[in-house]
Amino acid sequence: MDRRTFLIRCAALSAGGVLAATLPSWAQRALEEKTLRFDSDLYRRFTDPASTDRPFVRWWWNGDRVKADELVRELRLLHAAGVGGVEINPVKFPEEADPLDTHPLRWLSPEWIDMLKAAFDEAKRLGMTCDLIVGSGWPFGAEYLEGDERGQVMVVAVKKLEGPATVVYSPFELFLEADPQVNNPYPGRTMELVSLQLVPDPLDDLAQITDLSEQKDLDRITVEVPAGSHALYALVKVHGFMQVINGVPGANGPTLNHFNAQAVRKYLTRMSGAIESRIGPLRDHIRALFIDGLELEGANWSDDMREEFIRRRGYDPMELLPLTMYKTGGMGNVIDYRYGVEMGDAVRGRIDRVRYDFCRTQAELIDERFFVPYSEWCRSLGVLSRVQAYGRGVHPLGSSLHCDIPEGESWTTNWLKHRLGEEMGNEDYRRGRGYTMINKYMSSGGHLAGRRTISAEDMTNTYLVFTATLEFLKLGSDHSVFSGITHSVFHGFNYSPPEAPFPGWIRYGAYYNENNTWWPYLRHFMDYKGRLSAVLQQADMYTDIGVLPPLSDMWSTMGMQNEPFPERTNVPWFTLVWEAIHKHGNGCDYLSDEIIRDAAVRGGKLCYGPKAYGTVFLVAVERMHPEGLERLLEFVRQGGRLFCVDRQPCLSLGWNGHEAADRRVRELVRQLRGYPDRFIVLEKPADNDFMGWYAGVQRQYALTPYLTFSDPDPFLIQNRYTADGGEEVFFIANTRLYEPHRTRVTFSGELLRGKYPWYWDLMSGERYRMELDRDGGIDLDLGPAESMLIVFDRNRKGPRWNPLPDTGGNTLVLKGWDVGLHHAREGWTRTMRMEEPADLRGTEYVNFAGDVVYRTRFAVEELPARPVLNLGRVAGIAEVALNGRPCGVRWCGRRLYDLTGLLHAGENTLEVKVTTTLGNYMRTLTDNPTAQKWTAGRKTQPEQSMGLIGPVTLYAG
Repeated sequence: MDRRTFLIRCAALSAGGVLAATLPSWAQRALEEKTLRFDSDLYRRFTDPASTDRPFVRWWWNGDRVKADELVRELRLLHAAGVGGVEINPVKFPEEADPLDTHPLRWLSPEWIDMLKAAFDEAKRLGMTCDLIVGSGWPFGAEYLEGDERGQVMVVAVKKLEGPATVVYSPFELFLEADPQVNNPYPGRTMELVSLQLVPDPLDDLAQITDLSEQKDLDRITVEVPAGSHALYALVKVHGFMQVINGVPGANGPTLNHFNAQAVRKYLTRMSGAIESRIGPLRDHIRALFIDGLELEGANWSDDMREEFIRRRGYDPMELLPLTMYKTGGMGNVIDYRYGVEMGDAVRGRIDRVRYDFCRTQAELIDERFFVPYSEWCRSLGVLSRVQAYGRGVHPLGSSLHCDIPEGESWTTNWLKHRLGEEMGNEDYRRGRGYTMINKYMSSGGHLAGRRTISAEDMTNTYLVFTATLEFLKLGSDHSVFSGITHSVFHGFNYSPPEAPFPGWIRYGAYYNENNTWWPYLRHFMDYKGRLSAVLQQADMYTDIGVLPPLSDMWSTMGMQNEPFPERTNVPWFTLVWEAIHKHGNGCDYLSDEIIRDAAVRGGKLCYGPKAYGTVFLVAVERMHPEGLERLLEFVRQGGRLFCVDRQPCLSLGWNGHEAADRRVRELVRQLRGYPDRFIVLEKPADNDFMGWYAGVQRQYALTPYLTFSDPDPFLIQNRYTADGGEEVFFIANTRLYEPHRTRVTFSGELLRGKYPWYWDLMSGERYRMELDRDGGIDLDLGPAESMLIVFDRNRKGPRWNPLPDTGGNTLVLKGWDVGLHHAREGWTRTMRMEEPADLRGTEYVNFAGDVVYRTRFAVEELPARPVLNLGRVAGIAEVALNGRPCGVRWCGRRLYDLTGLLHAGENTLEVKVTTTLGNYMRTLTDNPTAQKWTAGRKTQPEQSMGLIGPVTLYAG
């Protein structure tokens, strides 16, 4: 008998007059303290989130120009705003900012470590949590790295030629062509010609390639070109090819070679040794060490890469390696997929296999030589490893399994300038999504490894620095939750002393700064996020469907595209599948070939770690290892269901032994077809409308959802979680920025047995009992950017959920407003009269920033039983007072107020204060270099709506 059942029975016996004195002491105390209402630890955590539940901020130590007293001041500011922790992140000083009389501290110097200690001590005193980034900037490195400790890249230079001709090149010309167009090339990089080949165009037979490598060490390279079209392929190795992006003194210079385990360990132990020798064990000061995204800009080589490839793959790649490569630019992105020669099908098929083998070797080596040593280092120090385990050369799912806290990345917007909350298209998987493609890999890796804390660099902001509202940040952060994130590290808080000229030192971020107009209200947002994370980090996300994305096919045909925003993918719609699954009341995780191969099959479930999947989707997968398909055949034979979307596996992966492996793949697929009720091939929708497509699949094949929406919508998102106390938790959100969404949600019957639904108010921390109909359904009316937490537990009694309606009877439209504008920066005050509220964007005050106070008087003859004030649309944060009594703050969703007990019969005075953003104002500061950096040029932003827009109505609710 479990503790809860025992308590129930004890309570019943006690109520019946049976001797309570016979109870165990702990049960006796429970009775005396009246805790038999099953107030779970989960709810107590919800009402009082721990510091590790509350959002963190990335704390940029700009240029490491930091002082102890300012560090203390800023920590106190953050603590008062409800921030739970900081990620200390030294970063390059902003080029346009005034450094005042400060001087930069050198990374790992005694003076710098003393500043760490000052921050650690104050954070501990405040009850805050600290994480610390490894190195500085990204990817990390240092001036002292040398030789193979520096990052290397193998690239190709292609010169198109027409023969017959004799062509002469200097190595410098080929180096200039090959030089990768990375964002921050290292000035001290050196280049080496590895091989030279003359290749006919098109290439139909590998025997047609002429090896010219005997000339690679000459000062002049002579190419005798036969008649026809050809290309000279020069394979070039670049030593120390890039330097740290935005690094600080001491952690600048060439980037580390992440394929060199000895160099990795040396770098890491040097960092921890320097810190711990001065201030003691890091475990006494920080929660985790952090690795930013491995934006290695195409780094793919170490001195023993060739030998490792031969050992692992069984053949020498060097002859064909140049043909696998494309022209690359910043972030390692391919900028020309037709850079080399055209290839016949047979040649291309072989090159694709070699390309996959090279990608697989990279992923294995970076896993073994970076992620494993890094995780071991963190464990040896007694701290957690928090990692953005993605980037070119990384398997984002496999590598995330090593991380104590895998981390994704979500954005306010990017160079696409998508409209978050306004678009959610199918033509480009990136548009309208706050989460990035990588988040599903990170959360899935966390689930497979049994992790509950899955963090995100949340709402990365390099565009909307001054215009992002708290409501906008909430909406995007809700998207993060949808993708599986349970904790936010917001991007970001800039170290900036008060004496720095306005707006201060800004590297990046949504201007989390005390000079921001919405700073006094930031606590509301942090409380919201803290309550939500307090629940999600104590629960397991429910996912019973596995999804295999076409990652191996991508590696074969295009190479690794594993950063958050790849410019091109082999199947641009594959992320829409997992979205549709969740938006229709199911839950899923990504899988990989290796996960499937290593999984166990039990009772028709594919089992790995704590997860078990009864349904698996292969999304546009053509290539698989036979071992994975053998596991899936076993899965189907035991009763599991396998769906192939758009195509079926038909090829194996890699080159060595591929003929036999191909035959085995085809044979396994043939055997799978023998189970037509459990092996199902689906056509993808022609218009990429996976929402409608999955609804049909769900009905046809009885993929029973745990909840259904009567009106599914691309912007309507949900996830389910199960907590240790047996609570079933549902996060539901309408992520439209301006429009409400009404729907009926019906929960599956298994949730209703012995449990009852409660609405846990994420804004107030209160909870209310919800009443479902006999079918397990309830009508939801979700305002713009509004989210809900619905929890099923064993509590039966409590106050009933009775949300404020957005319309009602006896509606009175409030008119005749006296308006006062108080400029936050310039200090002036203006007044005007408005008959009805209107967007300030259409007035002479379009560039205003600060508080707008609206006052009106109105008379009420008869008091409604439940008077409701609806402010209509508000562009900003609204704070209301009625008859001099505060009614509360509304910073997102519908601005509704219950005026019960506040409204008088007769005349009433209403005051509405709306706090606007700084965005429009900052555009006018043409002499301010920081303001112009973030509002002009390619970051030019449209005018923002501002103020009370209305209509403002009073009605009986």
